[in-house]
This record gives sequence, structure tokens and C-alpha cells, in this order.
Amino acid sequence: MGNEYVNLTLDNLENEHLCCAIADKKHQCGVEVKKAWLRERIAEGHVFRKLNEKGKVFIEYAPLDKAWVPVIGDNYVYIYCLWVSGSFKGKGYGKELLEYCIADARKQGRAGVCVISSEKKKPFLSDKKFMIKNGFCSVDTINDEYCLLALSFDGTKPQFADNAKIQGIANKDLTIYYGMQCPYIPNCIEQIESYCKANHIPLTLIAIDTLEKAKLVPCIFNNWAVFHSGKFKTVHLLNEGYLKKML
Repeated sequence: MGNEYVNLTLDNLENEHLCCAIADKKHQCGVEVKKAWLRERIAEGHVFRKLNEKGKVFIEYAPLDKAWVPVIGDNYVYIYCLWVSGSFKGKGYGKELLEYCIADARKQGRAGVCVISSEKKKPFLSDKKFMIKNGFCSVDTINDEYCLLALSFDGTKPQFADNAKIQGIANKDLTIYYGMQCPYIPNCIEQIESYCKANHIPLTLIAIDTLEKAKLVPCIFNNWAVFHSGKFKTVHLLNEGYLKKML
């Protein structure tokens, strides 16, 4: 298609926009937090590749051993996010970005590429049907709801870490595990803290600020996970409105 893409680097990170929060002023604080997070990750092989347009068209991936998710496997690449939105849909951008990631993984001599998805389409997770159409297959599941999809080059398979399958904690309060990879998260935290304080709702926030913590979370986790009454509820980012609905 001849489309022009840009990979974020330490040299251009300061001046390039992050697609997912391109037009929303309330998330600009989160953009700076995300860029700080990226500065540490790029040296580890983290890739953020985007269409060179003012739109939400990008893929973000990293070596699985450096990916902040409770997934394990030898020599894989993990896709955090593949997003094409609005008027950019239906033009082949998603396929191009995915093909770039797959080709990059092969060039690096990786064993394959994997991504967390779900049996029914959920916000903030890659669409299973799209990934299956492009050669991925389900290699592990949790509660017949969430699945790990993989495109294996050598027959090996990644899997969810055992702790990810626990899906429960002792704390009965509203509990949120969160990272700072997504620029939406700081504003979500601000809204949730404000609402819980105003309505006297006990809240526990657990910052996932190291790779080790991310590999050990007791649930599905891509950068966010919510528990209520000790049970895992969702990876959907919560604002005040969604929190009211959930509670």
C-alpha cells in the first residue's frame, strides 16, 4: 500500500504524538507518563510503530521476556496493542502493522508472536477473529473467557503464568492493579479515587511498576485489572461512569 509509518525512538519520542491519546486534553498528563515509561523500554526492544497521520493507527509490541504481562514462553514477541480506529478502519492498516510485527519477529529469530485476547470481543484487547484470520491460534485459556493467541514459527507455545489463572485475591475492597503503559490510566485513577472518596468506597490501588510484579499478577493483565469482592472483574479501564455501572 506504500503507507508511511514511524517507529518511535529515543531521538523522536519527544516530538511524536502517541496515537491513542492524540486528541484528548484530559489524557495529556498520561502521555508524558507513557513517554517516560517508553524511554526505559525502547532499549529492551519495545516497538511502537504508527501511521504517520493524525489518527489512532499503531501497534505496540516487545520481547515476551521483557513484556509486562503474566505470560511466559521461550523467545516470543508479545503484542500489547494493535489499534486502528475511526475513518482509518477497513483500509488494511491493521494487517500491515501486524505483518510488520511478524516479519520483525522472524528477522530477530524469534519463536513466534503472541497476544492476549478474549472469546467475545472486549475493549482494550485484540480482536480474536482478526488475529485468527491472520494465522494465530488459541494456545491457552482462562475460564473459557480469556485466551492467549499465538503464531508459532517453530511449534513451541507460550502460556499464561500459573498465577494469572488464580483470578482471585483475599482483599474484598475494590482493588485495581495498574501499570503506566497506557496514557489513559492516570486520568482513570484520578476519577476512581475521587468517586470512591466521595462515596466512602474502600479502594486499594496496586502499582505494577516493575517487570517482576507484572509477571506475578494474580489475573489477566495487559496494563490494568480490576477486582471486587475478591473476584477478578475486568481489564476494562474504569472511569467514573463505568465504575458506577460495575458497582
